[in-house]
Amino acid sequence: MILPTRRSVALLAGIAPPLRAAFRTERPVMIGTCSATGFMEAAIRNGVRAKALCLVNGAFSQRFADIAKACGKDHHTAKIEPGGTFEADQVRHLLKESGADAVTLVHSESATGALNPLAEIAAVVREAGDVMLIVDGVTSVGGSPVETDAWGLDYLLTGSQKALALPPGLAFAVASARFLERARSLPARGIYFDVIVYDEQIRNNQTPYTPAVALLYALQAQLERIVASGGIEARWARHDAMRQRVERWTAEQGEALGITFLPAEGRRSWTVSCLKLRNPEPTGSQLAKRLASRGYVIAPGYGKAKDATFRIGHMGDHTVLELDGLLQELSEVLRRG
Repeated sequence: MILPTRRSVALLAGIAPPLRAAFRTERPVMIGTCSATGFMEAAIRNGVRAKALCLVNGAFSQRFADIAKACGKDHHTAKIEPGGTFEADQVRHLLKESGADAVTLVHSESATGALNPLAEIAAVVREAGDVMLIVDGVTSVGGSPVETDAWGLDYLLTGSQKALALPPGLAFAVASARFLERARSLPARGIYFDVIVYDEQIRNNQTPYTPAVALLYALQAQLERIVASGGIEARWARHDAMRQRVERWTAEQGEALGITFLPAEGRRSWTVSCLKLRNPEPTGSQLAKRLASRGYVIAPGYGKAKDATFRIGHMGDHTVLELDGLLQELSEVLRRG
């Protein structure tokens, strides 16, 4: 049954304030019935005038470069080693060198567990004038501090299934006023991912295309839970506690277990920890299978680092207590080799 328009409008109107609070913005939060990759494509189509600087430090940041190519946008790809992060001075230099009018960045690169210093990079991009900063916050929004307005982010997106702990199928994005101005000047925004249309519709508590109504009710319930449990800051704190728990475990047992963190201290995601394996066996894939037989899910590394690393996702509604159970099982499996 199709939801009557009045009920749909009321639902979106009720969702809007807590969703803005989760994004730390006063601007409308656009909602799309698609994966986050859809809103990544929207960012490229609507935000890149002539050339994008794609900052790549893992498989998911590479996706922005792939989308730019597929959309026929000129782009310069700057790559660093997996586990590394881009620093502000480096981005300043790359911007001058590339002549790009937009920068793409994944805040929390979940392929490597690396957390780019978004606030500092955003400040550098703002210095450059008419350059858009396009940010994938898929594994950071809702799980670690992301200050959309205070940091001056031009376009920030996420999906429903990560730190917000909802079923997959929804994408969210916030666009700055100057991003929308840029979009209006571009002739080939497409149909389904025209940000101008999304912005106009959400301001009237509507979506431009058929909404996933069941998921919107789930979003409403989850946002109510976040507010009742202390708000987005409390959610950040729980994720930070889980990150710190993995760091303590690695510091205490890492040498004996043959593991170390891939990203440097201070540049580690609050929602996913990526650890290197010193020995060739077990591989990341083997380790994931052994944990699965014990009732726990971890992920092997991604891409070239698939066998040499493994990833612990500690995001969404997970707790430190649950994480402790995983780490105990993981310690036993690693000791057995």
